[in-house]
Amino acid sequence: MTNSTTRTTRTTKPLTRRSLRVASVTAIAALATLGLTAPPAAAANDVLGPGSALYVDPHSTTLEAAAGLSGQARTDAQLLGSFPSATWLTKGTPAEAQAAAAEVTTAAAASGAVPTVVVYNLPYRDCAQYSAGGALDTAAYEAWVDGVAAGIGDAKAAIILEPDGLGIIPWNTDINGNLEWCQPADLDPATAAADRFEQVNHAVDVLTALPNTAVYLDGTHSGWLGVGDISQRLIAGGVEKADGFFLNASNYVQTERLAKYGTWISDCINLSVNSWYEPSYCGSQYYPASPDDFSTWGLTDAAYAQAYADTGLTPDPAAQAHFVIDTSRNGVGPWTAPAGWEGDAEVWCNPPDRGAGARPTTDTGDALIDAYLWIKVPGESDGQCYRGTAGPLDPVRGIEDPAAGQWFVEQARELIAHAVPAFPAPSCQVSYSATKSLFGVFAAELRIRNASTTPINGWTLKWNFAGSERVVKLVGGKVTQAADAVTVKNSSLTAKIKPGAWVPVAFVGSHAKQRVEPWLFTLNGKACASD
Repeated sequence: MTNSTTRTTRTTKPLTRRSLRVASVTAIAALATLGLTAPPAAAANDVLGPGSALYVDPHSTTLEAAAGLSGQARTDAQLLGSFPSATWLTKGTPAEAQAAAAEVTTAAAASGAVPTVVVYNLPYRDCAQYSAGGALDTAAYEAWVDGVAAGIGDAKAAIILEPDGLGIIPWNTDINGNLEWCQPADLDPATAAADRFEQVNHAVDVLTALPNTAVYLDGTHSGWLGVGDISQRLIAGGVEKADGFFLNASNYVQTERLAKYGTWISDCINLSVNSWYEPSYCGSQYYPASPDDFSTWGLTDAAYAQAYADTGLTPDPAAQAHFVIDTSRNGVGPWTAPAGWEGDAEVWCNPPDRGAGARPTTDTGDALIDAYLWIKVPGESDGQCYRGTAGPLDPVRGIEDPAAGQWFVEQARELIAHAVPAFPAPSCQVSYSATKSLFGVFAAELRIRNASTTPINGWTLKWNFAGSERVVKLVGGKVTQAADAVTVKNSSLTAKIKPGAWVPVAFVGSHAKQRVEPWLFTLNGKACASD
């Protein structure tokens, strides 16, 4: 799997009243160039309404990594894998993309939860850097996205559409009239940026046409583009047809900053689409606020209050673009390079001593924020970080980082150790052992330990088999099974587990093709350590 690594080092210039008038080409004109018109704003639907359950994939890459680990590293991967995180669709033929999308959305629907699906296959994604790849051209991309849409069908899904897709645009000119750094030699400078908007608009059209999707476009983060710049790109990308935008994908910016930044973007879009106001007029983290002094950000709040007064509009969260925030790694905020560091510190790339942020939830308490999501899979590497050196070692860590998307044991430990809020210690432990199968039949024993300080009075144990195994006969509880998902409720003899005590459960299974231990056990909804 390849994951996006959104940069923190590229920012637009602060917007001043002088520069506000420099870039008068609005996103509405960009839409006209593409032959598109923006329909009325569509507020987020109930796909990610408060209280919606987010999908925990029992066969995620995180839990797959856990299966090959032991000790603390295994426990860490199991803990991170017990929370909802995104499934990334990054490659393959249209048919393969359809199958992958159908697999995750069908499984999520069966569990009554909403999956987060990252659609990440634009041509020249990440400008051919750490997360290089993507479709060959516009036609190939559009066919691939059509495959993803066919795979989702009527199922519910929160779709994160192309991390970096609007933050890094080949041969793009920003809102201040500056040609940006991404300039691939084999793309036509005259059409490359327009091609990107055509690709994103096609994806928005086909994915929002589905009955149960919530689609979010790339909104970068507050350490990167100014509000006017990203708002103009979002409008040109079709945000008015979508549910909104996402912030902080694969990054570390604090949630409190992102909440303000996202609100300003939503307001900027609202003002620009529904009045004479232009994105270039919009206040941001750079002006009138000071980006490094959060205490000044109220100045930009006041600027939007004045903008609404000037235009005669009123903020309307129900009709404005909503947003979601990636909180997978932002618990302690961004990393700052040591004083005197020379060259590119790549502060976005596997920075040390970061912590997981808020757990995934749709209960945000903010009318514009639909969810806190783990878009970046926490514990998976951003890539091999050389930080301006020749490599292969990461000079900050003194080790060779795993390739992008591979499990990073050291980083997973840091994300848990420094998490804000802190993770509670596992309250249960499961020991699993099984015999070698004979003609597909095997015997297994589970020992469930109460690792908490309070008695357990009644329990439900759940796990998913990694293959086609079935429970034939179980002793110590009452079992039900749907596909690979197994649920065991206590018997009268095993209902009570004192602190530190164990209870046994044994079963006979069938249809085993190979001896594979389940990757995650949960007891009363909480992840258990296993050995």
